[in-house]
Amino acid sequence: MAEVLLIHGSCHGAWCWRDVIPALKARGHSARAMTLPGHSDGRDPASVTLAETAEAITAASTPNTLVLGHSWGGFPISAAAEAAPENLRGLIYLCAYIPVSGSSLIDMRKAGPRQTLFGATAKNPAGTGYRFLSDTAPHLFYHDCPAEAVRFALQNLCLQPIQPQDTPVQLTERFKSVPKTYIRCSGDRVIPPEYQAQMAAQLPPQRVYDMQTSHSPFFADPEGLADLIGQTAKDF
Repeated sequence: MAEVLLIHGSCHGAWCWRDVIPALKARGHSARAMTLPGHSDGRDPASVTLAETAEAITAASTPNTLVLGHSWGGFPISAAAEAAPENLRGLIYLCAYIPVSGSSLIDMRKAGPRQTLFGATAKNPAGTGYRFLSDTAPHLFYHDCPAEAVRFALQNLCLQPIQPQDTPVQLTERFKSVPKTYIRCSGDRVIPPEYQAQMAAQLPPQRVYDMQTSHSPFFADPEGLADLIGQTAKDF
């Protein structure tokens, strides 16, 4: 059985894993989620860094932990693996960015084959954070999710600090030494599925999996996601 730490994406929090954690536990796994610094904690978003986000993940991990990152969460889990590869068992990327060394998340988003978030976000007055707009988020993130889950998500979406996403990550052999798997979501309207396939292509084919869901499999198919996490855990 696996020990899994779940890391959310932009504007989300530990709350988005509410249906996945019990599903994992019902399958005999140990599962927990954390909310990253600067998300719904009253922090000035300008004070939040990628380094401290990675450190928070490292502090919550053990050498037996599989760290799963969703979407932007692929960046801080990668930075955590670079900083302390001995402190985790492996990485699972869930429709997430696998960073290119020397690039920021914003760099990689701009390099994608399609720009999906145009007009879907609004910055705070200081320009240090952004939110997803409630009239576009359902179509982008939750188009195949239960109506109750969509309402729950819209009530909990928060400001996303920009600085961590505008910080290039530097990766070395330390990061490369950590085992990795990728779960691609073929119905994703946020990170184009073909871009996910491009990023996942650097991994062995047997470590790449597919789900027929939106960008939010944790609501669209939590049971199927729990099954797949358990399957990927056998890769490590």
